[in-house]
This record gives sequence, structure tokens and C-alpha cells, in this order.
Amino acid sequence: MATPPHLASQLAVNVLDAHSLLAAFGVFGVGVVLFAETGLLIGFFLPGDSLLFTAGLLCTGSADRGLHLSLGPLLLAAALGALAGSQCGFLIGRRAGGALLARTRSAKLREGARRAEELLDRYGHAKAIVLARFVPVVRTVLNPMAGALGVPTRTFTLWQVIGGLVWSLGLTLGGYALGSSIPNVDKYLLPVIALIVVVSLIPLAAEVLRSRRAAAAKETP
Repeated sequence: MATPPHLASQLAVNVLDAHSLLAAFGVFGVGVVLFAETGLLIGFFLPGDSLLFTAGLLCTGSADRGLHLSLGPLLLAAALGALAGSQCGFLIGRRAGGALLARTRSAKLREGARRAEELLDRYGHAKAIVLARFVPVVRTVLNPMAGALGVPTRTFTLWQVIGGLVWSLGLTLGGYALGSSIPNVDKYLLPVIALIVVVSLIPLAAEVLRSRRAAAAKETP
């Protein structure tokens, strides 16, 4: 029995490729992927940054790829997925403690957990929760780490909502703005996405630099 074309495309989806995910699942897939990436440790490898940017680009109709998304539903799905996922990860960490991260065999998750704990220790809860949104893997593990370390629920919720909205809506609207202003921008999609990822790391890099300068100033007699 032949497999229907739409079902075949979903079965053949490449979860590491943003366009493949969007072609198979559309706006709904954005919410699911962001929830998995920010709320479930198994989703640490998913392409959140490139997915958001590519989805925003595809809302303009300028990309010659036979796929068009609606901006309003996309923004809603992105925000809900990012916020609900982060809160879910926090609750998992609060209930399970650090047991899940301690048992993982993934070197990337262990490294992400180390960096997440460093962020919380160095910058405090508010800055760490917001900055982690812009660092792949760290945005996955910081949420359960915050729960396990006893970050107050109200504090976590406030700052994860702020960081989640800035990250999810900012990257989506960035893709939409670029697609609206540059014809055939999809031809340069890979380098543009790489640039977006680099730019998204600027807040963290700036904060690290500021912290090091402050520490050096204290050590200077």
C-alpha cells in the first residue's frame, strides 16, 4: 500500500534541519520543538535558533521554497512553546533534583549543566535565566538546574518569561524583517543563520567581558 505524500514527508523529516521541520509540521512544529528543546533534556540537539529565524523568513513569502507561514500564529506558537517548555523543565528539576543530569551519558549535556551552574553562580538568577536563552544546550539544562538548585519559582517564572519572549519573538521577527527587506534572502540562508546565532551570543559575551573587567579592577591595588 502506497504511503500518502504528506505522510511520507513527515516520516522523512530531518529534525536537525529547520526547513525540513517546518515543511513537515508548520507552525505547530515550532511550538513542539521549542517546548522539547527548552523543557525536555532529550531536546538539547534541536535547532531552536535557526528554526525561529527560518520560520520568520517564511512568513514573508519572499523565500522561493514553496512554503509560507502566517506570522500571527507563528509568534503565538513560538512564545507558548518557549515559555511552557522552560517552566516544564524547571518543574522537572524541582521534583527530580539533579538526578537526571547526574545520570546522563551525554558530554554535551554535562558541559551544558556545568556552564548553566556557572551562569547562575556568577550572574545571579535574573541575568543567568535571560542569558541562557541565547546559548544552545545551556537553555535546555539551565531550567532543570534552576529547579534543582532551589531558585524561587516566582523569580524563575518572571525572568524566564522575559528571556523567552525576547528570544523567541526577537529571532522570529528578525527573520521576518530580513525577509521583507531583502529579495531572495533565502539564497543566503545558511550564512545569515550563522550570523544570527553569533549575534544572539553577544549579550552573554558582553556580560562575561564586563564581569572579567570588574574582577580585574577589584584585584588591582
